[in-house]
Amino acid sequence: MKMMFIGEYRHNLDAKGRVIIPAKFREQLSYNIILTRGLDGCITVYTQDQWQKIYEELKKLPTTKREARMYVHMLTSKAAEVEIDKQGRVLIPSSLIEEADIEKACVIVGTADHFEIWSEQRWDDYYAKASESFEDIAEKLTDFLI
Repeated sequence: MKMMFIGEYRHNLDAKGRVIIPAKFREQLSYNIILTRGLDGCITVYTQDQWQKIYEELKKLPTTKREARMYVHMLTSKAAEVEIDKQGRVLIPSSLIEEADIEKACVIVGTADHFEIWSEQRWDDYYAKASESFEDIAEKLTDFLI
């Protein structure tokens, strides 16, 4: 079965830095998942299989290129393998919580083959900005979507 993560779910971090993973997402996951720094200021969440594919692609990047090294460093240095507990929660490392600027309220966003964890404020700002140009973006990406 192909992974499909869709929807938006609002949750709070608890005092220990744990967040509940939506049940619809947990159904598609094993007990261990990978959290890492995402683009646009979020935390990106991958299955073990997805992370292995990304890792294999990262190894192909030329280590002689500064941008390639920087990208690999940014993606892997904060990456963490975490376990989903019996209550469906994951403990987010404090370095990723800080990176994503999550204080308490967060939004878990399905993005097709993976999902992301955002600070509620950062997500609301991002979504509002993206909504303003949604039609223009769709038009520019038409060739990629058909």
